[in-house]
Amino acid sequence: MRPGPEQIIAMLEAGASTRVDPPPHAPAFAVGQAVVTRNMHPRTHTRLPRYCRGKRGEIVQVHGMHAYPDRRALGDESTPEYCYSVRFTMRELWGEDAPARDSLLIDLWDSYLQPADGGEV
Repeated sequence: MRPGPEQIIAMLEAGASTRVDPPPHAPAFAVGQAVVTRNMHPRTHTRLPRYCRGKRGEIVQVHGMHAYPDRRALGDESTPEYCYSVRFTMRELWGEDAPARDSLLIDLWDSYLQPADGGEV
């Protein structure tokens, strides 16, 4: 059931969150861990940009467990995942002509990531 205008206003005023507290298990990745994004091509919604797919990055923050947006966009409110800030160097994303000191932080979910050492989560 979709919320009506009054419910949406109330949620905005209250500061609705997609966070799950307390999370039922520990995060799969830790700050400082090297990860590689999956090279996936879903037919539906995803928050994993194409320019980040198959790229190596580093976890810089664990945001906690939240509703997984790919599933939530399809009406599934019961599939949360951990969300992480992942830093990518611009050279990793755009090649050797990109500035060496620049990087990009992007928030990504468990389903988008795998350990850089080739292991599975």
